[in-house]
Formats: sequence, C-alpha cells, structure tokens
Amino acid sequence: MSRQGKKLIELPKGIELKVNKDREVVVKGPKGSLVQKLVDGIDISVEENLASIQTDEKILHNGSMHGLYRSLVANMVEGVTKGFEKKLELIGTGYRAQAQGQKLDLKVGYSHPTILDVPKELKVEVDKAGVITVSGMSKQLVGQFAAQIRAMRPPEPYKGKGIRYQGEYVRKKAGKSAKK
Repeated sequence: MSRQGKKLIELPKGIELKVNKDREVVVKGPKGSLVQKLVDGIDISVEENLASIQTDEKILHNGSMHGLYRSLVANMVEGVTKGFEKKLELIGTGYRAQAQGQKLDLKVGYSHPTILDVPKELKVEVDKAGVITVSGMSKQLVGQFAAQIRAMRPPEPYKGKGIRYQGEYVRKKAGKSAKK
C-alpha cells in the first residue's frame, strides 16, 4: 500500500463525489464538475464527508497507482472548490501579451505572430505589468497550458529574458571574458 494512497480525502460541504457504472469518478462542486476514468483494481468509497481509495492486491501489484489516483481525486476536489492558477512573467524589452477572447497573442521577439488557442475550460488574463494568469478547475490542464506559454520563449541564461513562472529563479551564466 502507498503512504499517499492511505490518506483520506476530505470532502467540503457542497461537494458531491460519485463513481458511475463506467468506472468514472465524477466530482461536482460550485465551480463545475470534473471526470476521471479509473483503472481496474482501484475502488473509491465515500462515507459522510470522507473518501478513501482502495486497491485490489490481485490486480495491482504495486502501490504506485494507489497514490496516483488518491492525488488525482484530491486535486479534482480542490479544483471544483477553489480552482488552480499559474502566473507567468514576461521579462524583456518589448515583450508583451494580449488576451483576445479564447486566443492569447504573444509578442516575444519573433518576426511572425505567435497566437495560442486557449482551451475553453481555462481563463487567461494579462495585466499591465506583463503578468499572464492562467486559471481553471483542472490542475493538469492549467499546468500544461502554462508550460506551453513558457515554451514560446523560455528564459535564457545570459540576460534572463523570456517567459518564466512567477517566483522562478533563473541562474545566470557569465558572458565571454575579454581576451588579454
């Protein structure tokens, strides 16, 4: 058994967790609902406001899936109650971003336009200081889209220009030294 998998998941008031006959976990809350398919050997039981994950030792021989599904369900519960968000900073002269409906237009030093389609489940906001905020219910989707934005111009190690997560530290390299 996994240490992470043994932990109970607390369900706040207003959260409904069900497993339907297609072996899908459905979590409904104030922000919406999320669905996750279960693998064979994983079962979920709900008692009052606590959910627990059990494994069938005959099917699953290791505890890795036990802990994984406990984390996935816990993230679903947190997503439908509070939601998730990632913030990215644009650092560089002339670098800017603009959110236009379900499109994000990035001007990060390329000669061609870089326009990203925002998934309909996510919300993207850009403020005046060049901070891009990606928010949504699904932790995986928020993180994936934030990584896609960062990949457009990752921070370079000499001047530190590029797109980075807020609070991310970029180690700088020394430039060329003068010849003697």
